[in-house]
Amino acid sequence: MANTAPPDAPALMVRAPYASDPFQSRGRKYPEAESRTRTPFARDRDRIIHASAFRRLKEKTQVFVAHEGDYYRTRLTHSLEVAQIARSLAQALGLDGDLAETVALAHDLGHPPFGHAGEDELQRCMADFAGFDHNVQTFRVITRLERRYPGFDGLNLTWETLEGVVKHNGPITAKLEDPAYRPIVVYSAEHDLWLGTYASAEAQVAALADDIAYNNHDVDDGLQAGLFGIEDLMEIPLIGPAIRSARTDWPGIDDRMLRLEAVRRMIGAMVDDVLAETRQRAAETGVDSADAVRHLDRPLVSFSLGMAEDLARLRAFLHQRMYRHYRVNRTRSQARRILAELFRLFMDEPETLPPEWSGEGEGRSPAAHARKVCDYIAGMTDRFAIDEHRRLFSMEFWH
Repeated sequence: MANTAPPDAPALMVRAPYASDPFQSRGRKYPEAESRTRTPFARDRDRIIHASAFRRLKEKTQVFVAHEGDYYRTRLTHSLEVAQIARSLAQALGLDGDLAETVALAHDLGHPPFGHAGEDELQRCMADFAGFDHNVQTFRVITRLERRYPGFDGLNLTWETLEGVVKHNGPITAKLEDPAYRPIVVYSAEHDLWLGTYASAEAQVAALADDIAYNNHDVDDGLQAGLFGIEDLMEIPLIGPAIRSARTDWPGIDDRMLRLEAVRRMIGAMVDDVLAETRQRAAETGVDSADAVRHLDRPLVSFSLGMAEDLARLRAFLHQRMYRHYRVNRTRSQARRILAELFRLFMDEPETLPPEWSGEGEGRSPAAHARKVCDYIAGMTDRFAIDEHRRLFSMEFWH
C-alpha cells in the first residue's frame, strides 16, 4: 500500500524568493574548495559544532550556575533548542534551514561563565580597555580565537553566517563608535558585512527563535527551581492561558506534566505568531530576494504587536520574580567576585597565566594584556572558573 500523509500534515514548503541561496554565497574571506557533500551553510554549521568554544557551552549557564543542578538550561542546551526552533521556522517559511540553524548554534559562543553576571563583571573589568560585549566576543571567537586550521585563524565561515552572527538583532551602525565593536569594524573594512542593513531572513529567524527559547525555558527553569509557582503565572500573558487550556484538556494533570505541557503550548503559540506576522510582512513589502530583505526599513521576521506586548509583560514578571530573586542574586554576587579576583590577579601577575595566554611576543601594553586576560576568562566554563579561583586563592588546595 502506498504511504499517504494524514490530511493535517504540513505541506512541503516552496522555497521563498527571499531565501538565502547557499550556492550564491558571497564566499569566505579565505577562499577554499567547496565541499563535495555539504552546502556552504551546512559546512559552516559543522564547523561551529566542532569548535572548542561550542563544546565549552555545556558548562556555561544562563541563570543558574552549574553546581546548582543538572536539570537547568546551559548555554549548550539553550543553543540546541534555539537551533531546533530556528530550523523549524525557516523550513515553514521556505528559507534555508542550514543557515538559520548555523546562526542559532553560533549566537552564544562569546558568552563568559556565569551568564549575565559574568558579562556584567567583564564589562566592568574591561571598562578602561575598550570594553567587553558578548556579541563581539562571539565574532572574535569565530574569526580569530578558534584555531583549528593551518591556513587561517578562526573558522573562515561564509559571509552570510558572519553577517547573521553580527546583525541578527538588526543593523549595528549605532554601535560602531563603541570601542568594543572595533574588531567588527576592522574586519568589515576587509570583508564588508554591510553593517548598516538588516541581516538575512534566516538570521532574523534565529534571533526570534532565541527569544522564543529563553522566555519559555526560563519559565520552565523558574518553576522547577521553586522561584515561583504555577498559580503565580495564571494572570501572566501567554503562560497563563497555556496553563488554563492544558488543565481543561487534561483534568487532574500533575504539576510537573502541567508545566511541560503549558510551556510546549506557549512555544507553539509564539511560533504560530511569528509565521503569521512574517508572511503578512512579506506580502506587504513584496520582497523578492535576500538582498531586498536586507534593505527593508524594518525586520521581515517579527512577532505581532500583540505578541510583543504580551512578551514584555512576561519578561517583566521574570525579571522581578526570577532574575532578581535573592537566591539568584547571591549566586550572581559570588560569580562576580570570582571573575573580578581572577581578572585582578592575572593583570597584576601575568606569570600566573597558562603559557598560551601569557602574550609573549605580542607586546605587553596594558590594553593588549587585558584583552588576553579577558579572552582567557571569557572562554572558561562555570566549573573551570570556580576551580581556577580555588586553585589560586584557597589554601585548602594545598592540603
